[in-house]
Amino acid sequence: MEISIERLKAADADALFTFELENRDYFEETVSSRGDDYYKPDIHEALLKEQTVGTSYFYLIKDQHNAIVGRINLVDITSAQKAAHLGYRVGKFYTGKGVAKRALQLLLENVIANQNIKQIHAKTTTNNVASRVILEKNGFAYMRADKETFEMNGQKLSFVYYRWTNKNFSC
Repeated sequence: MEISIERLKAADADALFTFELENRDYFEETVSSRGDDYYKPDIHEALLKEQTVGTSYFYLIKDQHNAIVGRINLVDITSAQKAAHLGYRVGKFYTGKGVAKRALQLLLENVIANQNIKQIHAKTTTNNVASRVILEKNGFAYMRADKETFEMNGQKLSFVYYRWTNKNFSC
């Protein structure tokens, strides 16, 4: 599947809202719910504001027909540490097609070329093997796993942490 990533724009509001609503149940099978407030159209303005001030960068993953198939984001960007946290999600009908792996490759190429980011932190859960493989295949190093567990959807899980370092970064 051919994909691209595009920075979130105001014009994307309706399509993104539809994508999130259509995939909400699927996403909440593997990650904690973001709550009902997240699924309101006005959240888009808040995301754009974060992007404008540079504390987050939100990208839509689109297919060759310009349809949204996922999202990939850098959030909690700190200028002092030049670090960010990664998040991504792919719609139910697009998993298993290499979308997340390719989107992460494209994001990292963008970071290397255009962003002032030295490190990207990521976390996933112990049961999300696919996400762990995607991170590792894109150069993220395993850091640690939490000893504490939590329950989600009837499973005892813990968080697993990864870090990517921009080897091309210069101050």
